[in-house]
Amino acid sequence: MFSSVTSGAVRGIISYLIDVEVDVSSGLPGFNMVGFMSGDVKEAGARVKVALKNIGVKIPASKITVNLSPADIKKEGIVVDLPVALGIMIAMGEISEENVKDTVVLGELGLDGEIKAVKGILPIVNKAKEMGIKTVILPKANACEGAVVEGVKVVGVGSLQEAVCYLTAPLYERDMLIKPTKVDIEAIFRNAAQYEETLDFADINGQAAVKRAVEIAAAGFHHILLVGPPGSGKSMVAKRIPSILPELSLDESLEVSTIYSVAGMLKEDQALITKRPFMSPHHLITETALTGGGTIPRPGVISLAHRGVLFLDEMPEFPRAKLDMLRQPMEDKYIHIARSRGTFSYPADFQLVGALNPCPCGYYPDRNKCKCTSNEIRRYLGHISGPILDRIDICVEAPRVDISDLSSKIRSKNESSEIIRKRVLAARKMQEERFKGTKLRFNSEMSPSDIEKYCPLGLKEQAYLENVFCKMELSARAYHKILRIARTIADIEGEQNIDQLHIMEAVSYRMTDGKYWHQKEETYAN
Repeated sequence: MFSSVTSGAVRGIISYLIDVEVDVSSGLPGFNMVGFMSGDVKEAGARVKVALKNIGVKIPASKITVNLSPADIKKEGIVVDLPVALGIMIAMGEISEENVKDTVVLGELGLDGEIKAVKGILPIVNKAKEMGIKTVILPKANACEGAVVEGVKVVGVGSLQEAVCYLTAPLYERDMLIKPTKVDIEAIFRNAAQYEETLDFADINGQAAVKRAVEIAAAGFHHILLVGPPGSGKSMVAKRIPSILPELSLDESLEVSTIYSVAGMLKEDQALITKRPFMSPHHLITETALTGGGTIPRPGVISLAHRGVLFLDEMPEFPRAKLDMLRQPMEDKYIHIARSRGTFSYPADFQLVGALNPCPCGYYPDRNKCKCTSNEIRRYLGHISGPILDRIDICVEAPRVDISDLSSKIRSKNESSEIIRKRVLAARKMQEERFKGTKLRFNSEMSPSDIEKYCPLGLKEQAYLENVFCKMELSARAYHKILRIARTIADIEGEQNIDQLHIMEAVSYRMTDGKYWHQKEETYAN
């Protein structure tokens, strides 16, 4: 007999549905799986036969053929154990095929019949909803993740026997046998906010200029570079940036959760990612781990930082080739990975936060400690290429903290993350109203034509900026970045128009530009 069960899989971050066709017929006994699949997918046959035996289902000495359709997509790293097992039982007449109509079945089988969690549940359930599927049967460990998608009945099962019992029960008894999983999304966000422990800017003494620059970066979603000696608080500041960013919206949470689902990084019974990601890879990270890919393409660290912060501590310690891989995603907000079997694209809309010392030892300009030569400093700073520096919006120096900044009286005057976050939210609100009806969300996303529309300058401001452009020998990209930063500064101040003070502050954060940065290298070297 013939049967067909619908399942699903992901290719990169894109999900698609699979028809698992099973034919059980007389002939030379055997188990054959076809449909353009890799060896690891074919291993499902051995697990299915043993699992069926161990739950008491006797497979007759028959010729069993399993086909995974569509045949033009290579099936790699996917799991079809549960749909294959149910397909065999349907073909044997143990289960009616009508019982799996409009149903997607997902799950990996253990040899004892246990149904184990699989990756990519969230995008597959989303795809099922798009295709008009009414019910999804999946592992119990993935039930909360799948239930996030509204309009689909999600049934979590813990064993093959439990799945068989559910499908053989009358329709009116099924929901009493296994209650469909439902989640309260509002409660998930509410509970996450209630129990979330975050680092606070109130813990940071001094460094007022650095905290101001970070506030501007958070308000406009600008990339930022922190330069200073060891112990000046660069990492402390960077780790607290998520505490002043707006909370993830539901749409953003679904985007991030989809990436983590495909990567297999959602915890058991975790429905959504509710915190903005903060990724801080070591400088020895491989290129594949950073950007994504591999034999079975999966998201890398820059995609796992989507809608959050990618922090590169001791940035010059990263090989230059790895840093240059960030150029395209910083511009396009996507990372495209080309393989012989196709091109895979992953979201990579992150806020880059870099930190570096002013020299290899980190103690310049204190010549009592710093013994670095000019060549060592040049090589050290040269690890960050010009195109990467040109894409960093804000660069600020974090000087050594003075002893006076460490007193308890100063500490009590530090602004908390909550206070800074209110100003960031107000600036974000202005951007939301400004860009209503467009695809833009932040000032950092404005194109040159958008800048001309949203950043008009008076005669005095225009003359000042033209003078700066000539003296600093800026690139066109740097010119536009200054205007984007000035627009964000004006938003933080609640101003509709950009004035000269806003431009002056924005220019002060462009120490990485052209001639000025090279002068900085020469200063460090002398």
